[in-house]
Amino acid sequence: MRIGILTIREKWERLNFKEAITTLRLPGILHSAETRVLNRLVDIIQVNDWAIRQDFEMITKGRHSQIISSTNKTIHPENIFLEEGAKVEHSIINASNGPVYIGKNAEVMEGCMIRGPFALGEGAVIKMGTKIYGAVSIGPYSMAGGEIKNSVIFGHSNKAHDGYLGDSVIGEWCNLGAGTSNSNVKNTAGDVKLWDNATQTFQSAGIKCGLMMGDYSRAAINTSFNTGTVVGVCCNIFGDGFPPKYIPDFTWGEERYRLDKALQDIDNWKKLKGKRISEREIEMLKTLYNNK
Repeated sequence: MRIGILTIREKWERLNFKEAITTLRLPGILHSAETRVLNRLVDIIQVNDWAIRQDFEMITKGRHSQIISSTNKTIHPENIFLEEGAKVEHSIINASNGPVYIGKNAEVMEGCMIRGPFALGEGAVIKMGTKIYGAVSIGPYSMAGGEIKNSVIFGHSNKAHDGYLGDSVIGEWCNLGAGTSNSNVKNTAGDVKLWDNATQTFQSAGIKCGLMMGDYSRAAINTSFNTGTVVGVCCNIFGDGFPPKYIPDFTWGEERYRLDKALQDIDNWKKLKGKRISEREIEMLKTLYNNK
């Protein structure tokens, strides 16, 4: 699970044993200046601002950023860090409200407007004219465009075209078609209800909550997601009108995805980024499919 710049596993791997012990707390008292607990899906977006700042400090401590090209307009450049191979040209970066981290070999195309806190993972790309409002994390080898606010996109996913993504979490190997947008506030400005798999009920997510999409899921062009929509793993979303607020795993339009077709389609998407579906993924997805 990615939150901030790193996944939770990567955070622990960067801590030595002594540090890990000093930051470990018992359930119920873990929330402190140094630690956070994720109890609900919506916590990812509510904690991401804090997590970017924490990861930025840990990753950049004692290191120097690559030189920021003079073609860019920057505000508080001391809070901007470019890893080796990062490319940023003719863009506006405002790091006055939080740090901006551009990962190894990542690219910010011309005309982008970025407000921190923001994290762009290794090999990831944000397309020309993209508007980023913090706190946003884009995972490695993902592609982003349009308007994005307070969201986390995991690795190898695409939101590459115009459209709004706000207060949302997008899993790995997902694709949002051109023009896809989500609502993050109800027209009544009331409490947003979000599907909870553990209780099989809709639970309160606060005033703002957008789209929560599981791994390997995809949405057709111009898809419009309602406030607080939950999409399961390996869904292909298309059709007229607004999709349901809860879309179960392995949904194809309004039908159930055939497992063999789902696995083939995942492999096709992975080949676009030079990867193939692994035996471990196949076994995991088979188990999930057969348990439904």
